Amino acid sequence: MCGIVAIVGKLSVAERLFAGLKRLEYRGYDSAGICTVVDGQFERRRAEGKLEHLRGALDAEPLAGNVGIAHTRWATHGKPTVSNAHPHIVGPVALVHNGIIENFKLLRDELLAEGREFTSETDSEVVAHLVAREVEGGADPATAVATVLPRLIGAFAISFLFRDYPDLIIGARMGAPLTVGYGDGENYLGSDALALAPLTQRIAYLDEGDWVVATRDNVQIYDRDNQPVTREIVQSGATAEEISKGNYPHFMLKEIFEQPLVVAQTLQSYVRAFDGEVTMPDTSLDLAGIKRVTIVACGTSYYAGMVAKYWFEQFARVPVDLDFASEFRYREPVLEAGGLALFISQSGETADTLAALRYAREHGQVIAVVVNVPTSSMAREADLLLPTRAGPEIGVASTKAFSCQLAVLAAFSANLARARGHLTREEERELVTHLNEAPAAINEALGHDEEIAAMAHLVAPARDVLYLGRGPDYPMALEGALKLKEISYIHAEGYAAGEMKHGPIALIDEHVPVIVLAPSGPLFEKTVSNMQEVRARGGQIILISDAEGIAEAGEGTIATITMPKVHPLIAPLVYAVPVQLLAYHVAVAKGTDVDQPRNLAKSVTVE
Repeated sequence: MCGIVAIVGKLSVAERLFAGLKRLEYRGYDSAGICTVVDGQFERRRAEGKLEHLRGALDAEPLAGNVGIAHTRWATHGKPTVSNAHPHIVGPVALVHNGIIENFKLLRDELLAEGREFTSETDSEVVAHLVAREVEGGADPATAVATVLPRLIGAFAISFLFRDYPDLIIGARMGAPLTVGYGDGENYLGSDALALAPLTQRIAYLDEGDWVVATRDNVQIYDRDNQPVTREIVQSGATAEEISKGNYPHFMLKEIFEQPLVVAQTLQSYVRAFDGEVTMPDTSLDLAGIKRVTIVACGTSYYAGMVAKYWFEQFARVPVDLDFASEFRYREPVLEAGGLALFISQSGETADTLAALRYAREHGQVIAVVVNVPTSSMAREADLLLPTRAGPEIGVASTKAFSCQLAVLAAFSANLARARGHLTREEERELVTHLNEAPAAINEALGHDEEIAAMAHLVAPARDVLYLGRGPDYPMALEGALKLKEISYIHAEGYAAGEMKHGPIALIDEHVPVIVLAPSGPLFEKTVSNMQEVRARGGQIILISDAEGIAEAGEGTIATITMPKVHPLIAPLVYAVPVQLLAYHVAVAKGTDVDQPRNLAKSVTVE
C-alpha cells in the first residue's frame, strides 16, 4: 500500500516524481501529492482520488525544483481527502510516510499540549511535527531525524524534505520497504525498485531500522544505532516494459495470460525434467526431520496455503496447521521446536505475515518463505527461500503470482515427500511429468476466454454468488469468490460442497448463480450430488469441469466451462484460470476499475 518516490538532483524533478507515482499505482491508493523546494520555499500539489486529478493540478500550476518527494496514499488514519493527502508540511519540514505510527495519539497529545496545531487527521503529521520541533530548536536535519526515529512505534517508511536544505533528502524504514537508488549527480528513494526503474538500475535495500541521508552527490546509510553502514548496491533488473499493458485493456488480463510462461519459468527453478527430479534452491536443510508444518499467509496467498495443506498431508504425510497471518500471533500458537513455518507472500512485505514470521522464529521454527520479491524483508529473513518467478504483478487482484505460488508449493510438497520417505523415485518421476504439463494445460484453459466472456452477463446482475468445490477445489472456490468480490463488488462466498446442506443452502433461489468446480475423479460424484441439491432448489449452476465431467453432469446447468483433464496435483493451477477470467469479465461488464478496485491495496504494510 502507499508509494514513495524522492529525488535530489540537478534537473527539475516534478514530472519524474509523477512518473514514479504512475509506476506505483498498482499498490492501490486514494490520494496523491508532490512537494518540491523552490527558492527556499516548499511548493506542493495534492489531489484526492486518481493520479489524473494530480495531473490536472500540476498542469494548472506546474512545479519547479530540483529536489522533491511524492506519495500515493491508501488511507489508514483520516479519510482520503486533500488535507489528509501527503506530503505533509510542518514549518521547515515536509514528509511522506507509508505504514502506521501506533503511538501517534500519545505523541499528538504531547504536541498539542505544547500548542502545536495540526491540519490533518493523519498519524503521519505527528512525525513531521516532531522533526520540525527539533529543527526549529537548532538541530540539523540528520540529528533531528535520528532523535525522532526511536520515539516512533509501528511500521513505517518515511522520506523527509527540508525547506532550508535544497540538496537533501532523508529516508528511514522500520517494517515497511524503502529502496535507495544511485545516479550520476542524482540520488533517489523509492518504495521499490520498480518505482526507480527509469531513473537508475543501481539500488540498495535498506535493512530494518536503517535510515539514509542523500544529497545529489553522496549517500550515507545508518543503522538503527546511528552507526554508518554499507548496504550492497545491486542491479535491480526492473524495466519500464515490465509495467506495460501491451495490447491488453487491463493489467489483470495481461497477467492472467502470462501464466503459462511464468509458471514454466518458476518450475524451471524446481524441476529437473530430464532427471525426473524435484529440487530446492537450498539443499542444506534437513527436511526429513520435519514433523509438522505451519503455513501462514493472507488473502489469496492463504488460499494457496490451503491447497498446499492438502498436498503436504497427502504426499508428504506431514501434519499441517494453517493460519491467517492477522490471527496467528494473537492466539499464541504452540509451536514445537524444529517445526517448519512456511510463509507465503507476493510482496514479502505484508505486515501481518512478517510479524508472524518473527514470532515463529522466536519459537524455534525453521523459516521457509514463498515470495515473488527475492530481495524483500521476508526473503532476507528466511532459512529457506522459495522464490516465484511471476515478475511484477500490477493488477491489485493477484493472478499470476497465485499460480506461481501453487507451482512452488506443488514442487515443495513433492520434495518434502521424498525427503520423508513417502515418495518413490518412480512416483517422483510421475509427479515431475505432471508438473511439466501444467503450463500447456493452463494455456489450453486460456483458450476458453471468449466463451467465459460471453457468459459474464449471467453473473453480472447477481447480488450474491456461491462457489462450491471439494478437496483442493474448495480453496479454489474460496479464491474464485474472493476474485469476484475484489473486482466486481458482488457479494460472493466459497464453500466446501458438502457443507451446503448445513446452512448455506437456505440462500439458494433462482437469482443466485452457483459456480461449481468439479474435475472428474474420486470426488466428482459427491460434488455432483451436492450440485444436484442446489439445482433442485432453483440455483443457477455454472459447472467447471473436464469434458468427461461436463458430459456426465452438464445437463440442466445455465453454462459450462470445459477444462483439460489433468492430474489432481496440477488441477488447482488449471482451475485458477476460469475463476480468474470469470471474475475479470463480470467486472468489465459492470464497468468497475479492474486493475485498481476500490479500497484495496496491492501490498498491505500495516496491521
